[in-house]
Amino acid sequence: MSLTSCNPIKDYAPASKPQITEANMSSWSEKLNADLSGAMDGSTMKKYRREAYHRVFVNRSLAMEKIKCFGFDMDYTLAVYKSPEYESLGFDLTVEHLISIGYPQELGSFVYDPMFPTRGLIFDTSHGNLLKVDAYGNILVCAHGFNFMRGPEIREQYPNKFIQRDDTERFHILNTLFNLPETYLFACLVDFFTNCPRYTSCETGFKDGDLFMSFKSMFQDVRDAVDWVHYKGSLKEKTLENLEIYVVKEPKLPLLLSRMNEVGKVFLVTNSDYKYTNKIMTYMFDFAHGPQPGSPPRPWQTYFDMVVVDARKPLFFSEGTVLRQVDKTTGHLKIGTHTGPLQHGIVYSGGSSDIMGDLLGTKGKDILYIGDHIFGDILKSKKRQGWRTFLVIPELAQELHVWTDKSTLFEELQSLDVFLAELYKHLDSSSNERPDISAIQRRIKKVTHDMDMCYGMMGSLFRSGSRQTLFASQVMRYADLYAASFINLLYYPFSYLFRAAHVLMPHESTVEHSHVDINDVESPMATRNRSTSTVDVKDTEFKWHHLTRSVSEIKPPNLFPQTPQEITHCHDEDDDEEEEE
Repeated sequence: MSLTSCNPIKDYAPASKPQITEANMSSWSEKLNADLSGAMDGSTMKKYRREAYHRVFVNRSLAMEKIKCFGFDMDYTLAVYKSPEYESLGFDLTVEHLISIGYPQELGSFVYDPMFPTRGLIFDTSHGNLLKVDAYGNILVCAHGFNFMRGPEIREQYPNKFIQRDDTERFHILNTLFNLPETYLFACLVDFFTNCPRYTSCETGFKDGDLFMSFKSMFQDVRDAVDWVHYKGSLKEKTLENLEIYVVKEPKLPLLLSRMNEVGKVFLVTNSDYKYTNKIMTYMFDFAHGPQPGSPPRPWQTYFDMVVVDARKPLFFSEGTVLRQVDKTTGHLKIGTHTGPLQHGIVYSGGSSDIMGDLLGTKGKDILYIGDHIFGDILKSKKRQGWRTFLVIPELAQELHVWTDKSTLFEELQSLDVFLAELYKHLDSSSNERPDISAIQRRIKKVTHDMDMCYGMMGSLFRSGSRQTLFASQVMRYADLYAASFINLLYYPFSYLFRAAHVLMPHESTVEHSHVDINDVESPMATRNRSTSTVDVKDTEFKWHHLTRSVSEIKPPNLFPQTPQEITHCHDEDDDEEEEE
């Protein structure tokens, strides 16, 4: 039975593996050669793909059989918080705290709106704007409170619609799912103070009589309030009191982890404390049976070779902290530093990725780390430790829904591009004719806007029209794999080769694969060719004839480089020869 048609638990029995012999290897090879020959002859051979909502997407190729250790974050990775319920809770508690320190009572009327915020926005502490930018700092969307600013308004504050992203004192990126409530709260506060008659708007903040509040101080107040709610307030308490309301319970989780246990080691690294972690994980593994129907239920800790709480990521990926043991009865830390080998059943606190790698006996590319935090989980583990990375992007389900359900909008944009090209088809630099493309331009903008609004008020997490967002560029740069949920790994064998698709430049994606003779180009300015030459420069007599100095009888050991006859160039992330057995 195909995995794509299975019931959640009962039909996930592992399929028997075919025995590979010289005989059937030969038959597979012959079949592959025949299929490839048919494709070359013009017959269609469509690549098999899993259902979109089961897919794992690939930025850099990764051979699963090389992975010896699977690592997990907890919050928003293993433990997925329900949206918008959890964001609404965080929003309400943060507003309550702001009111308690002196902010206007009217703020209590605001209700979290999940259609407004998206991840990856930047808050400008000078002008109080929320910005959606691309990888280079070009502004794609700008909102002052609930007011979405148009081009001329944006240019008044940002010449050329551009920001210096490296000015981190002024521009703060809101990249995590935990940031969504405060992202919307920034918009609520700015809109309230801008439109409330008691306050006077200034360029960098608001005035109330002799009192002045800058956007920067407002930003700091909100950040402090969010931290208070998370670490000292009642967010965790209310979450634990209502786990069914706020936490997703995934029935396939024990099965996937048990299968990972069969092929490698598994660890958990979370910034949460032990008491909170234990209650969340106990709830998530509270089923009537174990990984398979009929098997006894197992405590959540038995699925992990190592559990680390209080990790303090991203510090965990550099110098880290002292590695200590947790008393699982009281939740308190035991006195002293942990020494010696890894002990199963022990919960650790703190430490570092280096210490953990030594205890597990793995490092670098042996580890596939799965998390939701583009900075704290993915970027730091990739850059500092060389781990392979899997980014969980829950919003991807909605993105794929729009991509498929609103395909007519994408098709119309493509048709408009074709129509635009047709208008210029027979025109060159000698033409005085100026086609009227204003109607097409207006329609392109309208269709693109309609497409953006299908995702939410801020548009897609990954793009604005044809331009990719900063968040999208970070995903492509740091995440080897990404998916809406790590559970999607259940639909792939652990021998699978995740192969990255070709990333095409415009001269590749818009030019068909028809033969173009380089000698047919019209301009002599476009004749640089590295593959052929009318003169054989490797001819020794030619070389010597063109030397401007006297030539001795002593010759260099190699007069010319030789074209590589073996595979020496790196074409993929996972094709290093020294890693192959």
